[in-house]
Amino acid sequence: MTYSIIGSGKVGTALARQFARNAIPVGIANTRGALSLAALTDELGGYLIAQTLEQALSADVVILAIPFSAHRAIGRMFPDWHNRTIIDAMNTYGVALEELEGQASTDVVARAFAGGHVVKTFNQLPAALLAKDPAQDGGRRVMFVWGRDQQANTRVTELVERLGFAPISLGTIDDGGTLLGLGGPLILQNIIKYQ
Repeated sequence: MTYSIIGSGKVGTALARQFARNAIPVGIANTRGALSLAALTDELGGYLIAQTLEQALSADVVILAIPFSAHRAIGRMFPDWHNRTIIDAMNTYGVALEELEGQASTDVVARAFAGGHVVKTFNQLPAALLAKDPAQDGGRRVMFVWGRDQQANTRVTELVERLGFAPISLGTIDDGGTLLGLGGPLILQNIIKYQ
């Protein structure tokens, strides 16, 4: 299984640190090119690989850590995403409600990734907290997972577990996207799960 992060802002960098902390190789790309990622790749050693956007988008699991408005251009880069998994780690701050057309933001994103399976996670915590070790006070930070395809949900839940979080899958329930969307009750909640 190959992984990539699209975006090297606060969320993309936080996720890169989690992959490196857990010795999981991951590609990373942004619109500024590989040279802009040199300091981060040097810091995180051999686990973070700077790639072109095209290389990163060919991973089995692609994590979108970009502004919400940029997802359509990324989705159009392939006419068919061939059942690959796309993780929606974006939030809709500043996005007009009309743009969402009364739908969960992840459903809006899914329309841009024809043939792919979009799963929502990694958007629930502020980036500074997302970058920290998920272990806290004898437990692990919870990360919720939601999407409309059960196989993709399972794949992402396993990744969340490997990164050290305590995954809680919301499955394919219709209101899962609402729970994890801007203003939803699960957003910005630092919940700790104890064994």
